[in-house]
Amino acid sequence: MRALIEGMNQYAPQMRRLRQRGGLTLEAAAQRAGLSPAHLSRLETGKRQPSLPLLLTLARVYGTTVGELLGESPSVPNPVVRAEEMEAADAGGWRYRQAGLAGRAMQALHIHVPRGPQRDLVRVHPGEEWLYVESGALRLTLGEDEEVLHPGDSAHFDSLTPHRLESASPQGTDLLFVHTLLQSPASDLCVHTAPRGGRHP
Repeated sequence: MRALIEGMNQYAPQMRRLRQRGGLTLEAAAQRAGLSPAHLSRLETGKRQPSLPLLLTLARVYGTTVGELLGESPSVPNPVVRAEEMEAADAGGWRYRQAGLAGRAMQALHIHVPRGPQRDLVRVHPGEEWLYVESGALRLTLGEDEEVLHPGDSAHFDSLTPHRLESASPQGTDLLFVHTLLQSPASDLCVHTAPRGGRHP
């Protein structure tokens, strides 16, 4: 599998095409993703690079995968994904490798979460998420609860619970991450900014 991101101008037009394929105006899509229309417009024109959490949000809004959103061409269906085919891609400081196939009900990723604040991004959307910590420590916030997960720990939760992922290790954290792909109406998907202090409404 070729690298998902080779340049901003390659995936920006694809983001616009997928929005238009779903019959969404710029304003409607931005509202569903919790963005301003101006921010989404900059993403679609290649003037701003999306973070991985934002790519996941847009993929759900458009009912697609991160791979298709970034212009990846689907290959002949094969249940096996070889390690050498999982080329690394970077998005907003996060590094990930596609670990599953496009067009499935679930998407599997190998993710490296960098050390540092994630702009207080808290996500809420229908579906489920499962993650497994491979190396480093992960700070997982679910609603009012906060847990630190270590290598070998995992979590499986309803994505309607407000959640946030942050690395708690200087070297960052490596995860195996699986989530369901659901197209979410505006009332069901939003992005919140957490108040300072670490607790979320």
